[in-house]
Amino acid sequence: MAPVPYTRGLHDVGNGHFVWLLPTGTWGYSNAGLVVDGDRSLLVDTLFDEKLTAEMFAAMKDATGVGGAEVGTVVNTHANGDHTYGNGLAINANIIASKASAHEIAEEAPPEMLAGMMKMADQFGIAGEFFKAKFGDFHFDGIQMRQPTQTFTGELEVKVGDKTARLIEVGPAHTAGDTLVHVPEDKVVYTGDILFIEGTPIAWAGPVSNWIKACDLICAMDVDVIVPGHGPLTDKAGVRTMREYLVFVDKEARARHAAGMDSWAAAQDIALGAFGEWPDAERLAVTVDTIYREINADTSPRDVVGMFTRMAELEKQQKAACGHPGHKH
Repeated sequence: MAPVPYTRGLHDVGNGHFVWLLPTGTWGYSNAGLVVDGDRSLLVDTLFDEKLTAEMFAAMKDATGVGGAEVGTVVNTHANGDHTYGNGLAINANIIASKASAHEIAEEAPPEMLAGMMKMADQFGIAGEFFKAKFGDFHFDGIQMRQPTQTFTGELEVKVGDKTARLIEVGPAHTAGDTLVHVPEDKVVYTGDILFIEGTPIAWAGPVSNWIKACDLICAMDVDVIVPGHGPLTDKAGVRTMREYLVFVDKEARARHAAGMDSWAAAQDIALGAFGEWPDAERLAVTVDTIYREINADTSPRDVVGMFTRMAELEKQQKAACGHPGHKH
């Protein structure tokens, strides 16, 4: 396959597969995919708001005849809003998600909650500033969310005309119910946020060991096109690089836990080296906390505002350190 430029918009990658890319892949700027065969279609993920999703559907309609009203099936690879909040524009689609993802979509972070957080951001100090900086470009008010209409656990095969899409649940990892969408005959896999390419992953759920296994599963597939949830299309070398980050952070966090550091101290202490050049390096704070929660068997409710506070603080520290020789970032 010829290289696909990492430019905003729709890209034809052959065999009835189209990818929608939103550079630079930072907070909220996610990818989606469309599989078309005859009069059947499957969309992998929607986008973070209805304006972005409508733009994507218009481009897909022009290129393939399949827009929001025509798409037959939507697969939500996981629960995060930047992959689900546009579901309402797929007005006739059967929406499929893993059972764990469907629970999170319904319960964890509906668009009304993000809209409310945006309005109240000034009450949350540095976390609110961070939230506005990362999410201020998106429009959460008035989103008419559609919930999944079909759920599964483990694996599910979905026909798209003569093609077969294998839905493979690999979560909990990034979130509770991450799913890969693999079309073996076309050697294409859509990974959702199991892959962040040229950007920092964030483990909201863990365990990180599951995420590493998911990377290994992708590397074992016979695929030519790998579509990440964020960032440019990649190959197995890109998958291995992200795997290396996860292995590194898991090892470094566990060493600090064993030494008696708390998770916040550990996140500030870990020297990311070359990984620190990736955008959104502050996400380390959440991933380290997730690893600590796993070690401690801590299932208590998470302080989300506290996590955003840590990321905001860590981002400031990383930026300050960038001007000094020998910095950890």
